[in-house]
Amino acid sequence: MHSAGSLILIVLLIALSAFFSVAELSMASARRLRLRQLADDGDARAAAVLKVQAQPGSYFTVVQIGQNIVAILAGVVGDDALGPGLRALLDGLMPPRAADVTSFALSFGVVTSLFILLADLLPKRLALVEPEGLAMKLLAPMRVAMLLLRPVVWVFNGLANGLVRLLGLPKERDDRITSADILALTEAGTEAGVLHVGEQEVIENLLELETRTVESAMTTRDRIVFLLQDDPEELIRARIAAEPHSTYLVCDEHIDQVVGYVDAADLFARVLRQEPIVLQGEAAKGLLQKVLMVPDRLTLSEVLARFREAHEDFAVIVNEYGLVVGVITLNDVMSTVMGSLVGGGDEEQIVRRDDGSWLMDGLTPIGDVLRALHLDPADLPQRGQYDTLAGFLMVMLRRIPRRTDHTTWNGWRFEVIDVDHTRIDQVLVTGVAGQPAAAVEVAVRV
Repeated sequence: MHSAGSLILIVLLIALSAFFSVAELSMASARRLRLRQLADDGDARAAAVLKVQAQPGSYFTVVQIGQNIVAILAGVVGDDALGPGLRALLDGLMPPRAADVTSFALSFGVVTSLFILLADLLPKRLALVEPEGLAMKLLAPMRVAMLLLRPVVWVFNGLANGLVRLLGLPKERDDRITSADILALTEAGTEAGVLHVGEQEVIENLLELETRTVESAMTTRDRIVFLLQDDPEELIRARIAAEPHSTYLVCDEHIDQVVGYVDAADLFARVLRQEPIVLQGEAAKGLLQKVLMVPDRLTLSEVLARFREAHEDFAVIVNEYGLVVGVITLNDVMSTVMGSLVGGGDEEQIVRRDDGSWLMDGLTPIGDVLRALHLDPADLPQRGQYDTLAGFLMVMLRRIPRRTDHTTWNGWRFEVIDVDHTRIDQVLVTGVAGQPAAAVEVAVRV
């Protein structure tokens, strides 16, 4: 073949190889969510690409056949395209045998380099930048190629399917999107500046509603402000003034005998009407409301469903022995979801200190602790047996912690700083230099 014709053929082969490279990578990289959005907006090409992605066997078979044919032709005509000219240049510089070998090596190197650069690297980079658009544009010519090569595709597809069945491999890819996928996308979006850090936190907290129990967001038993049915009006007024809340639990004799709850707005209305505040008997009708009781093993998602079913926004949490362990409101759940996006008067549960250590409340949900320390929940020892940092320390120490008790886990040292009776108030978390991951050391004060 004439060298000029060979050069033209090489250019065509490079273009054809680039076409197949873009067609392959754009189809594989096209995001199904984006394609579904385009299809829902009426783009028929996006719907067609989704159909191909659902059954991509014939498409990629054509791509592989085309790329292999191009590679064989490139090897055949590559030397003819550049070899004669290179031999002519080298004939006067070296012996004929050496000139033949050198010209062949140079022509092979130049043609291979052109194919790597123009038919592989550059097209694939373009395909990664805009995969959906390129996949839609190239689908029509690929369909023509699939039609022309249908017999060959049928043979190779049959052989490939037979091997897949023989090896026990899945025939279709799993396109299910898991919560881990969503978290990875939000993290990538935050790093790229598309999402605000607070927005990423909201998404993470929302996905945790199915796993976090009510104990991680409730007001604990020792912090509940409750009223007794037989309390005099003066004591009720004094307690409300000293500790203002939107809802007050009403009990009979002690906290474990819950009879209902009263709304602060109803109490305020009675005060404005100059009516007595009485929490028992006929006088309590219209003031005392029936309370929703939920078990302590419910998740936050389940308690939201209970709120919706009962048309309530306040619930008492009881354990398996029927004892009150806390109360939870709809606002508590929403505050857990919103995280740092909502402000409050309460002290932060996690505080970063100047020396890089952390001061954490004992009631901090263990998920928030892991997020602050960038630890994997899968590494948690005896996971599922606790919901808070205090529960984690009790499991690690195997007893009620006291001041200065500490445990070391996964490169972090957790030291109890303050204890109120049996409740852990403050924990100091510091990094341990050179500590191997997942190592556990417990030290207790005798």
